[in-house]
Amino acid sequence: MTRIIAGAAGRVTLAVPKAGTRPTSDRVREALFSALEARDALDGARVLDLYAGSGALGLEAASRGAASVVLVEKNAAAARVAKTNAGLVSKAMRTDAGAVGVVASSVASFLASATGPFDLVFSDPPYEVTDADVAADLEALVPLLAPDALVVVERSSRSPEPAWPAALTPAKPKKYGETTIWFAQRA
Repeated sequence: MTRIIAGAAGRVTLAVPKAGTRPTSDRVREALFSALEARDALDGARVLDLYAGSGALGLEAASRGAASVVLVEKNAAAARVAKTNAGLVSKAMRTDAGAVGVVASSVASFLASATGPFDLVFSDPPYEVTDADVAADLEALVPLLAPDALVVVERSSRSPEPAWPAALTPAKPKKYGETTIWFAQRA
């Protein structure tokens, strides 16, 4: 079971696509969002959630005060689930679902045509996405970032550190069992 942990939509249960996604565990999301709140990275943030799956990361940010969220998911079934979840979270928050958008697109296509700026970006690619593709996504993301933007990349603990573009300064990663969370700030 995946749920919103805290904020205005806390405890809302989210649907999870039947296949093709790897939801971030509640334990990892709780630790991640504690770190983000300590950095004051959520309140009023414009959030981008790449490889969104069910949308849990972006929707958690919405519940905790983000101004807007864009969920990007290539898999059509997962994008439909994310849209349903966005409606559930918006209803629980008593807000218009328009603050959360779902884009059914590949990350590369979205980044090639999107406009920013974004203050906070989550990138949780499936394990089969290559390190080179992750590096290309990060490079394409740079022009869409606000001056002090924070980028969060979730990968397997067996994966190497992402190849960060020069415009991003990485911080010390956090490991949670099989998951590593990498942080980088716009330089």
